[in-house]
Amino acid sequence: MEGDTKLDGKAVQTFQKNFIQVQNILDQNRVLINEINRNHESKIPDNLSRNVGLIRELNNNIRRVVDLYGHLSTSFTKPVDASSEGDSNGHKRGRSA
Repeated sequence: MEGDTKLDGKAVQTFQKNFIQVQNILDQNRVLINEINRNHESKIPDNLSRNVGLIRELNNNIRRVVDLYGHLSTSFTKPVDASSEGDSNGHKRGRSA
């Protein structure tokens, strides 16, 4: 039972860490999108050129969010899979034929 608590605590800690990272990236994306919109509306050539780099940064951030969500998913399915392999006494269950 104590091992389950450690496992659950670690899963929650991982979730919180990744969730904070995701939230920070999404906040940064909001700032990038606002700047991209302002640059687009200005129609100033230098601002429009700057948007190329901003859009690349936005795309990279989106990839990072996808990776973090994938990691979150994996970190939660492992403990669930591990706990479903044992019975209520913590013993491994044999496969039935």
